[in-house]
Amino acid sequence: MTMARAPFQVLVLPFRCRPEPRYAVFRRADDQRWQGVAGGGESGETPLAAACRELAEESGLTGPMYRLDCRDTVPANCFAAWPTWPAGTYVVEQHFFAVDAGDQEVRLSDEHTEYQWLYHQDADRLLRWDSNRTALWELDLRLARDDLGPAHEVD
Repeated sequence: MTMARAPFQVLVLPFRCRPEPRYAVFRRADDQRWQGVAGGGESGETPLAAACRELAEESGLTGPMYRLDCRDTVPANCFAAWPTWPAGTYVVEQHFFAVDAGDQEVRLSDEHTEYQWLYHQDADRLLRWDSNRTALWELDLRLARDDLGPAHEVD
């Protein structure tokens, strides 16, 4: 049974640190734009749980999540589920996370046609959305400063 779409969005940036930080970016199958792993929450799901689920579904990757401070909203009418949400829902908050993918192999879902592991500047050039570039900048700086903060895992 498919769960109802919750009125929030998540974005996850997978990274690897050996030998230098590289970031996975994904080309969407529907519009050919590059982004991190993105998706919506399901009813009753927390943003963290949604981030873990979306990451596994779209890339096959797993691991502890690191919350990023980046904040963004998306117009609610960008989502097919908008008419089912409470009246007065005009924007949807987007929550940002990072995951250390280590040596895991990416397994693409149908939502993406390809992916690349890139250094910060190269990934930044490909990313379509400003919010993705801001989150990437934050993650890159946090890694440089060894300041990811605590890891979070879904119970």
